[in-house]
Amino acid sequence: MAEIAPVYVFATLDTKFDEANFLANAIKGEGVPAVIVDVGTAKPPLGKGDVDRSVVAGFHPQGAAYVLGHTDRGAAIIAMGQALREFMIDAHVNGRCSAVIGIGGTGGSSMIATGMRGLPIGFPKLLVSTVASGDTSSYIGTSDISMMPSIVDVAGLNRVSKKVFRNAAGAIAGMARLKDFADESRPALGVTMFGVTTPCVTAVREVLEGRGFDTLVFHATGVGGRAMEGLAASGLIEGVLDITTTEVADEVVGGVFACGPDRFDVMLARKMPYLMSLGALDMVNFGPLDTVPAQFRNRKLHVHNSSVTLMRTTVEENVQFAHWIAGKLNAYPDSPFTLLIPEGGVSELDKPGNPFHDPEADEALFKTLEEIVIQGPERKIIRCPAHINDQRFCDVIVEEFNRIKR
Repeated sequence: MAEIAPVYVFATLDTKFDEANFLANAIKGEGVPAVIVDVGTAKPPLGKGDVDRSVVAGFHPQGAAYVLGHTDRGAAIIAMGQALREFMIDAHVNGRCSAVIGIGGTGGSSMIATGMRGLPIGFPKLLVSTVASGDTSSYIGTSDISMMPSIVDVAGLNRVSKKVFRNAAGAIAGMARLKDFADESRPALGVTMFGVTTPCVTAVREVLEGRGFDTLVFHATGVGGRAMEGLAASGLIEGVLDITTTEVADEVVGGVFACGPDRFDVMLARKMPYLMSLGALDMVNFGPLDTVPAQFRNRKLHVHNSSVTLMRTTVEENVQFAHWIAGKLNAYPDSPFTLLIPEGGVSELDKPGNPFHDPEADEALFKTLEEIVIQGPERKIIRCPAHINDQRFCDVIVEEFNRIKR
């Protein structure tokens, strides 16, 4: 068996030296080498790690003195997190570690998670934390960090913490021993979907999978779009069919599934095969009906289920969406794309006879995009006289994607 690179163990050694040492020894007991990395920023360490905090801090763009010179704990934690991110990326790229594990409370978890989020999807990362049983979205983001509740505080060794640390050691050692698995037999594509665009995406996916593509479908809930773009940035997706761009509506109007300010940037910057459409831009998403903001209570609302209330978008809002999307596309004037417009409606609720059918609002979106998006030979806007879930539109998606993929 080839020699395994060590597991990096991250901890603030000014408070958690004994715990980090116990964890590292437990990993070694599983037959995997371990290296303790000090990410403390406050008091001197209680014991010596294998990698000094000054080495990690030196990866910050402003240098180690900037990171370790902060008197404010919060600012120091943020700076060390940024340095740790660059340290981890460098260690991974150069093959110096096979996996990473960290231990911490709220501050340490935030710092270590910041560093872990810089590692690619699939690289083993485990965080033993006091906050792992709560809302971990701010720690994990769109990464694949595994979080394990510490149960007791990470403050000393006792009958509970030792069991937790030993389990964590076994878990990360097992991850480190796994051979890298890269399914490169089929090119991978990212596809965005919502319940109201499911018929379209399902039909497209079945055709593409039959033609040898590995299709990864992402639920367009804000996090879903960001997760897809994270994989695209990691090089794990080779093309994108952004059929459902509804997250833009929530971003602009203030819904619960907002895409964030960086939506579309990765695909455009990387100039990857990129097809987009306008799926579910007829709606903004809110939570239960009684959580809809007061200013929207008199709007056209549709209770999708007990947890989701949908609001029909107006002509004015659709013009705003067009400007938001065009701003992104025009910011990358050399990046190719195809934007397909389903003239018959952008969601299942937008069909004739259904509650969100509003051709005037749709046309405001379509026309504004055509007027302000910079087009060219490889930057096309194509209208299709069909509903987004019609077979005809699905056929056009597949045909156009085959063209741009070549």
